[in-house]
Amino acid sequence: MDTIKKICKIVAIVVAIAAAVAGIVLFVKKLNEKKNAEADSEENYVSCSCCEAPVQ
Repeated sequence: MDTIKKICKIVAIVVAIAAAVAGIVLFVKKLNEKKNAEADSEENYVSCSCCEAPVQ
């Protein structure tokens, strides 16, 4: 019975660490999406005729 309690504690610790890592990953992912959305906004866009292909 003592061994089962130890195994359950270890499993619970591993699950808690995995949940914390998953939370951090999701937070960073959302932060990067927000940052990229701001960088890709229309007001930050600068037109450059040298990069556009000539129309024939």
